[in-house]
Amino acid sequence: MYSAVKILNILLPFLYCLTFLVYLYDFVKEKNRFANSKRIFLFVTLLTHAIYLLVRTVEFNHPPITNVFEIFTVLAFAISCSYFILELLTDIRGTGLFIIIFSIIFQLISSIFIQDLLQVREVLRNRMLGLHVISALLGYSGITISAVYGILFWILYKEIKLNRFGLIFDRLPSLDVLEQLSFYSVVIGFVLFSVAITIGVVWLPSAFPNFNYFDPKLTVTAVIWLIYGLGILSKIVGRWHGKKVIVFSIAGFCLAIFSMLLTNFLAKSFHSFY
Repeated sequence: MYSAVKILNILLPFLYCLTFLVYLYDFVKEKNRFANSKRIFLFVTLLTHAIYLLVRTVEFNHPPITNVFEIFTVLAFAISCSYFILELLTDIRGTGLFIIIFSIIFQLISSIFIQDLLQVREVLRNRMLGLHVISALLGYSGITISAVYGILFWILYKEIKLNRFGLIFDRLPSLDVLEQLSFYSVVIGFVLFSVAITIGVVWLPSAFPNFNYFDPKLTVTAVIWLIYGLGILSKIVGRWHGKKVIVFSIAGFCLAIFSMLLTNFLAKSFHSFY
């Protein structure tokens, strides 16, 4: 099984690159025969990645969350998996290359620098902690994808204002569709954040003797969750649409990333392991 871990670790960056190239070729050429095949490429890549994460968990007897490079491979999977779900829900397939590129970056870094960790803190072997962290990463992947669609919205908006009707205008979905994709991504991220927070509230107090509900990471996550919840509510009740949704998506993403970086590097937390 150890050899399978090594082989899959090397194989994954190539699979993500191949999937990206298929999406890129379809974006540029827009060939009908690639409309379904590129989804198959993405599915195979995600299935292979899921097997890798499972095999690695079994081989080293802990979820892949013990260091930053293990988290990078989970994040690579989470981003493409969230996009795949969104593509299935909306059947809009022309934006995949803008998302998959992030998975390539994270997985490539992970594959190069990841280490085989056999000796880890006992709490890191707990499957509930793994589910807590992975659901949180899936939540961050949702808001990341939302921000990407927000940026694509602004690019297309500027192209239209400047009367540039080239490849970007031809291939990207309409502004209304990009707004919807950004909103759906936020909803996916919010739901997964809710799962992570629920696990944290119910399970973490029994797992950590020094647990504190006002822990910086938990507080920041709760604030981010609340902000996105209010944004979703504002969209549903009809107060926000168009550029307001996009500004909220991009600003919320920047706030979330800045806040988490700040707490990771400056604040002391009971669940900092590396």
